[in-house]
Amino acid sequence: MVRTHALGFPRFGAHRELKQAVERFWKGDLSADELLQAGKSIRAAHWQLQRQAGVDLVAANDFSYYDHVLDASAMLGVVPKRFGAELRDGRSVTLDDYFRMARGRSQAKSGSAAAADVQPCEMTKWFDTNYHYIVPELEESQTFRLASTKVLDETAEALQLGYQVKPVLLGPLTYLWLSKPCGAEFDRLSLLPRVLPVYEEVLRKLDARAEWVQLDEPILVLDLPPAWRAAFSDAYRHLDSVKRGHKILLATYFGAIDQNLDTVAGMPVDGLHVDVVRAPQQLSEVDAALPAHQVLSLGVVDGRNVWRTDLQAVLTAIEPVRARRGERLWLAPSCSLLHAPVDLSLETALDAELRSWLAFSVQKLEEVVVLSRALTHGREAVAAPLEENAQAVALRCKSPRTCNPQVRARLDGVTDAMKARPGPYAERRQAQRESLRLPLLPTTTIGSFPQTAEIRAARRQFRAGKITRQQYVEAMRGEIERVVKRQTELGLDVLVHGEPERNDMVEYFGELLDGFAFTQHGWVQSYGSRGVKPPIIYGDVSRPAAMTVEWSRFAQSLTDRPMKGMLTGPVTVLQWSFVRDDQPRAHTAFQIALALRDEVADLERAGIRVIQIDEPALREGVPLKVRERDAYLQWAVDAFRLAAGVAANATQIHTHMCYAEFNDIIEAIAALDADAISIESSRSRMELLEVFQRFEYPNEIGPGVYDIHSPRVPSVEEITALVRAAARYIPAERLWINPDCGLKTRGWPEVNQALTNMVTVAKQMREELKSSQA
Repeated sequence: MVRTHALGFPRFGAHRELKQAVERFWKGDLSADELLQAGKSIRAAHWQLQRQAGVDLVAANDFSYYDHVLDASAMLGVVPKRFGAELRDGRSVTLDDYFRMARGRSQAKSGSAAAADVQPCEMTKWFDTNYHYIVPELEESQTFRLASTKVLDETAEALQLGYQVKPVLLGPLTYLWLSKPCGAEFDRLSLLPRVLPVYEEVLRKLDARAEWVQLDEPILVLDLPPAWRAAFSDAYRHLDSVKRGHKILLATYFGAIDQNLDTVAGMPVDGLHVDVVRAPQQLSEVDAALPAHQVLSLGVVDGRNVWRTDLQAVLTAIEPVRARRGERLWLAPSCSLLHAPVDLSLETALDAELRSWLAFSVQKLEEVVVLSRALTHGREAVAAPLEENAQAVALRCKSPRTCNPQVRARLDGVTDAMKARPGPYAERRQAQRESLRLPLLPTTTIGSFPQTAEIRAARRQFRAGKITRQQYVEAMRGEIERVVKRQTELGLDVLVHGEPERNDMVEYFGELLDGFAFTQHGWVQSYGSRGVKPPIIYGDVSRPAAMTVEWSRFAQSLTDRPMKGMLTGPVTVLQWSFVRDDQPRAHTAFQIALALRDEVADLERAGIRVIQIDEPALREGVPLKVRERDAYLQWAVDAFRLAAGVAANATQIHTHMCYAEFNDIIEAIAALDADAISIESSRSRMELLEVFQRFEYPNEIGPGVYDIHSPRVPSVEEITALVRAAARYIPAERLWINPDCGLKTRGWPEVNQALTNMVTVAKQMREELKSSQA
């Protein structure tokens, strides 16, 4: 039998059970023991789903209460000193330690908030996905010890329930690569000899019935420096010598091993997993290079998208490998299913044709099992599911729903002139200053304000048909009036309408564009308790009607101050959707850009003088291979410029980016030619701005001074320090003051106080600048 397994399963739950439990714990409505019990129930349910799908090995320790990289920090005892948790006398990392590192505070209990008010660790994107991880902070003198037995406990839990289990750990080199030095720069690789003993201890203490242990080392698909490549052989040789009967499956994903193949092929591991969905070209090379006695696990089903696998095509590609390797061939999804929804069977509202094209996590595991049975017993043994799959794949290819001739003709007519603003930035800047008349250090927010229970209730009632469209519009207009009034009272300079009508910054636009479909339960974890429900782009994209104009027009009618029109950029809509895989992604991005271009033009005609086109996913989409980056950045930048290019000189175009490293794409960011960019930078204490200074970024910048992913309220003193730090990099005449990101997930009391402090700092700094100039 060709063995099947999962690299990881979604943690969130089909009905967001994890989100609900964690947020109740944060509020103090759930005890630590109750939260742990909720996690145990979720794990049991997910192992059962994997068993029902038929996979041989289920994963343990793929579950997390916040983030698996943070779990690795807890396991290794990496708790920065500012959290006041010295792990002496064998003390374990507690839930309070854990959540404070993630969000600055654990529970909102009486008397505990002040003690927990700590700057959380940084957060950034997990490779080229929309999943965010908590960045480990390491010192040159860092020590490590086993401070969390989560992997041991969850493995024992699965074994007790009768499952064949494969514990999953983030590999030691990937952990160090993803970390950042705390304080002075040093070689993180120098810490490897201190990290390995913890992994050794885990291998020694793991139950012997867990035969296989999966160590995830996705950095092996990157262009690694020679020293890091060399370190792999030494590290895994050490682990091989101490693994005490366990077998190690080295897992890579998100791309091809390429130049790291010689390193991997010579490593003393028992098996290797490779992603042949993202990198099908590596199949023959890896099969030839990997020693015959090692297991080769092939990721043959896409763990990051929702389309059914062409099973016949996969079988044709892997049958020769089966003939050579026999039982040493394993099958799995390409990567952890963390990035996919749980179960398609819950999507009863999708029409039958579209539903037949899709596979969620449970169905992806079922596809893996069908492939395994076909390889083991012959295709005739699974003739019925193979035939049903082939029909669905063929129908999707032929469906007229995927093609719109008018959209394709318009795309063919795009010219370079359409990707440029009428004048250069210097001309635009002068026109905008005359039009907007903003003060020095203008203040604004990124777009959304708190989505209150009342807003969500009105949306549910409207969708359920319990209130009319007019009643819904009146409810949203009432919220917009309240938000505009509050911003005016706070003293913000450029206002937003607050986005009460938007369920999500991508899903909202998808619902108003042709070519998109939507799920009821297609939730995917983004970070912590934050889930998104990505729309599905199945066909050519177009805009039947204006999407935001009436909301923005109404909001602008309530104030004389500039009102920002808020749009989600083409690359972010693309990246944060499940995208069709039957045409180049660039084509889909340009179709979205043309739809947004029409929206920009309509907003201008409605009197909106500031328009923000958010592109937080621009960096996320950068290919992991350096050789592939220029081509991506060219079309990604062109898509943004195509959307914005229709705007007049006097219209100020903003963009927003967050939770990413910008050093290697700063030229592309400049090429967007946005008049102002706002970026997340408070958790890094403005370190991200160094690259903008070094590059001499010419346009305006709003570095975030308020971390909205934490419940903390930054003080006037803290914001002042951040603004002063930003002013070291960016001249005051080009500096904006704003939060890190949108405020929809926060509550009004903290938002009011934080924005009050932010505006207070802006006014104080303006007076200081006036005094210094005088």
